[in-house]
Amino acid sequence: MEKFKCMICGHVYDPAKGEPKQGLKAGIDFADLPGDWICPICGAAKDRFKAAV
Repeated sequence: MEKFKCMICGHVYDPAKGEPKQGLKAGIDFADLPGDWICPICGAAKDRFKAAV
């Protein structure tokens, strides 16, 4: 599972950590996040994330 970075604010979604503040446990791949998931920092849509290098 790879990390994805928000192109708006730079937040990195790390599947090894999940998003505890949003109720998402560790181990959820970015592709498996709900389609309406948003960045917990800036509220950007999922399609504004790119694979982190």
